[in-house]
Amino acid sequence: MHARTRPALILLVLMLSGTITCGCSPDSDSGDELTPAVVLRVVDGDTAVMLVGGTKERVRFIGVDTPESTREIEPFGEEASDYTRQALDGRNVWIETDAEPRDRYDRLLAYVWLERPDDRSDAEVRAKQLNALLLLDGYANMSTYPPNVRYVDSYRIYQREAREAKRGSWANDR
Repeated sequence: MHARTRPALILLVLMLSGTITCGCSPDSDSGDELTPAVVLRVVDGDTAVMLVGGTKERVRFIGVDTPESTREIEPFGEEASDYTRQALDGRNVWIETDAEPRDRYDRLLAYVWLERPDDRSDAEVRAKQLNALLLLDGYANMSTYPPNVRYVDSYRIYQREAREAKRGSWANDR
């Protein structure tokens, strides 16, 4: 088997087994693309280790980037990690994938929902999705890697709102 076909085959098996779900339209009200997960440990502001479909996964939050707080400490990195830890530690969450389920480090890429969404309206994203909350409260910057762009328009607005309100890391921005 060629090295290029093996990851595709593994992805297909995972999708068929339900470990990874498809990145369906956010307007879908079926909720089929949401997968329950248990947070085992927060790594930093934008990464956590979760139990997803019986598999321990390193999950990287799509669309956001927080300052570093592991190998190197960047300004506001510890605050961002603490924010995520308070939001996630030991919680049951729902994860939603997008077009590409994994990054080059083999981390599962996901939007993390603190509560299961009903309709994914703007109000619901603002209230229930951790990725959005990190932006709205000024603990993250928007960081988009196509094709995973489902919420990019909303994230752009959330970051601007946080910057204008001088929330979180934007408080000292000049």
